[in-house]
Amino acid sequence: MILTFFDQFSSPYLLGVPLIFLSMLLPTLLLPMPNNRWITNRLSTLQLWTINMITKQLMTPLNKPGHKWAIILTSLMMLLLTINLLGLLPYTFTPTTQLSMNMALAFPLWLATLLTGLRNQPTISLGHLLPEGTPTPLIPALIIIETISLLIRPLALGVRLTANLTAGHLLIQLISTATITLLPIMPTVSALTTTVLLLLTILEVAVAMIQAYVFVLLLSLYLQENI
Repeated sequence: MILTFFDQFSSPYLLGVPLIFLSMLLPTLLLPMPNNRWITNRLSTLQLWTINMITKQLMTPLNKPGHKWAIILTSLMMLLLTINLLGLLPYTFTPTTQLSMNMALAFPLWLATLLTGLRNQPTISLGHLLPEGTPTPLIPALIIIETISLLIRPLALGVRLTANLTAGHLLIQLISTATITLLPIMPTVSALTTTVLLLLTILEVAVAMIQAYVFVLLLSLYLQENI
């Protein structure tokens, strides 16, 4: 029974070919494609409004040089948001529950922000490793601590997203299994667990949206530090 709970997090295969790439590419088909009826479609208008609002929220803490990253950050936000929400549907696979995928997204983008700062303002970027006014005996220890905290940023990004989505999926599966098991034995208790399951599903929809936003927002804040 314990093993079946974690089977949902294993990458599905078809004829020996992993389907994780397909599960990542298919959500992009839901986004509108430019045509001569771009604004006349209500769904396209709603999606365009959502993308515009997300872009404004992400670009607010950034100064003008950081606006060059608008396409990258907005595209990442839409990708994570779509994958997280579609992963809540029955019989679907959520790629963002895989730590390897989240690290593959977090590490290159974090490294790009770090290299941008070292190229454009190396003194200020390296100055973050040593706070101003630090006593001389504490300088070596603080440099080591700040360096470690800098290096674990991509790990924190990936683990945060993976842990929150994995915990939510496990809770949904546990409660749904309890609901089905209790239905023939104690229908009243099963109805109560069904209510809890519906509330938890609503909570997980909010968590899926918030975690996608937090992932991209932290990347934008890392970028702000280096520009």
